[in-house]
Amino acid sequence: MSGAEVLDVARDAILTLVFVASPLMLIGLVVGVIISLFQALTQIQEMTLVFVPKILAIFVAMLIALPFMADQLQGHVARIAARIVASG
Repeated sequence: MSGAEVLDVARDAILTLVFVASPLMLIGLVVGVIISLFQALTQIQEMTLVFVPKILAIFVAMLIALPFMADQLQGHVARIAARIVASG
């Protein structure tokens, strides 16, 4: 494998990681900002108020986005397997 092919595989892996993780990260970000605004408006400074809604929202988002995430990971593994077959 040449250096360009290694960089191509690494770039593909990083892009797959970003695509798989982005739905959960965005949901966590949105829920965190909404709860922070709620805390700022009501001046409730409870530290545990952030964690429970964020965990529940990420769990629901994971259930909804799981087919998309699995499809992305399956495509990545298929591309890696095709590279292995082509080089060997």
